[in-house]
Amino acid sequence: MIGLVAVTASGRAASSALAAAWGDEAVRRYAEDGVSAGDALRTAYAECDAVVSFLAVGATVRVLAPALRDKHEDPAVVCVDEARQFAVSVLGGHNGANELAQRVAEVLDCVPVITTASDASGITPLDSFGGDLGFVLENPQRLAAVGAQILSGEPTMVFGAERWPLPALPPNVTPTQNPVEADIVISDELVDMSDTALVYRPASLVIGVGASRGVSAQEVLDTIDAALAAGGLSAGSVLRLASLDLKADEAGLLEAARSRRWPVEFHAAADLAAVEVPNPSPVVAAETGTSSVAEAAARYTGPTRPLADLTVYKIKSPMATAAVARVRPRGRLAVIGLGPGARDLLAPRAVKELRRASVVVGLDQYVEQIRDLLRPGTQIRATALGAEEERARSAVELARTGLAVALIGSGDAGVYAMASPALDHADADDVDVVCVPGITAATAASNVLGAALGHDHCSISLSDLHTPWQAIERRIRAAAEGDFVVSFYNPRSRQRDWQLGKALGILAAHRPGSTPVGWVRNASRPDESWGLTTLDTFDPVVVDMYTVVTVGCSQSRIVGGRFVTPRGYTWAQ
Repeated sequence: MIGLVAVTASGRAASSALAAAWGDEAVRRYAEDGVSAGDALRTAYAECDAVVSFLAVGATVRVLAPALRDKHEDPAVVCVDEARQFAVSVLGGHNGANELAQRVAEVLDCVPVITTASDASGITPLDSFGGDLGFVLENPQRLAAVGAQILSGEPTMVFGAERWPLPALPPNVTPTQNPVEADIVISDELVDMSDTALVYRPASLVIGVGASRGVSAQEVLDTIDAALAAGGLSAGSVLRLASLDLKADEAGLLEAARSRRWPVEFHAAADLAAVEVPNPSPVVAAETGTSSVAEAAARYTGPTRPLADLTVYKIKSPMATAAVARVRPRGRLAVIGLGPGARDLLAPRAVKELRRASVVVGLDQYVEQIRDLLRPGTQIRATALGAEEERARSAVELARTGLAVALIGSGDAGVYAMASPALDHADADDVDVVCVPGITAATAASNVLGAALGHDHCSISLSDLHTPWQAIERRIRAAAEGDFVVSFYNPRSRQRDWQLGKALGILAAHRPGSTPVGWVRNASRPDESWGLTTLDTFDPVVVDMYTVVTVGCSQSRIVGGRFVTPRGYTWAQ
């Protein structure tokens, strides 16, 4: 919930604009019923996850200063000035305020002011480093010193980063295999290290627990601690506890998990029985239906995921057992559609994913479009036109090594773009895939022309490089007989100069010569050009591979110089 605190007419108007844009269910408005600004701000800060204060920065800080506790837990605070010129990230920059300032600025058409050093320089912020992977920062008091070291360009060594799909680190941060010399340590092990190292504990350990009825929470915890100590492992890296579903009501086990804020999962005996373990027990099998509880539960990660690697064999106490397994890190592949080309048509989610990646793979001209958005240290794998399948395969293979990879393409990732060949190769269970949609060339062209896609429509590529012309022609005829509006991709090139004319001829047999035909080249880009004519006068010579050609249905028409397809046939009567 975002609290909106406004006491002036300008502030209330801006508050209303944010509420309208974000929805009333996402915001709560304060100080509009005669409550003082200070009381309203304190209440909002106590009740909400984030606050937008339409007060001066100084006033906001003075009111909230006594309530500040911890930068990782305090609500994010953004201030907007009376003239609505700036949205200033004041508190909790890496806890949501920087992103909130950007969102406020988009709605109010003002300038976001972000002063956190890492964001200003584009460097991955250390206080949120690995946050989406469950990393726990063990010694936050070292953040400032190590962060300043990186920002100053000083050589900085990191241990353990190569195992995780992390965002890019700047060029002065280099890997080391020796934790003692590392300035940053990422490990679930209690390795020897410098007292000045910044330490992250990845959420990588699953502890399988077996328990007799009536076991105490303390005995469960002591057994778990003994298992962690046997493996030289950190309790800060525990991802979850796991056990047999028969133990789902075991009070001591549940209390042990609750006391350390560890989630706990319970699995069916049939699932655990299928897990290979080093110490099966026929006695346990006779009682529970599975020959192992602790070791099997530690290894089991679900029906479609690979088993975790058993790191510590089961350790016994009188009424409990514990075993530890390490979950295998999964690489990350983001397949991103960049839209038609204009920066303001690039989705915010796409920008976020680009900055999340450590490697970007794409066509060279697309890489140049977004190079300025990438974090320092991002590896770039740019190739020339063609070889789409090789690019996709390369991106998948890089992700399989554990990296965070962004595979980019124009338009929407799933429309004549990179998602299909990438997902065709990413069938392994060691890569997490996310697809980010983008505005397609067809929809961009339709908006340039007017409202061409107002009713049923389809897209057809005229390139016969990978699809036989007979199949393409069959689809064109079906679209013609179905009276679809048709957007033609890849309409004409130097080597393919007859297909568009053939396609238009097929459509002309099923709709009048007055049917609108629009073409748009490089939609939304600085050199955008377009034209609007009719089926009986259109000359295919004006288009090339950078053009989308849109042909209307029988009900489409030109109104006021714009291409319009009514939303229904009855609308045209």
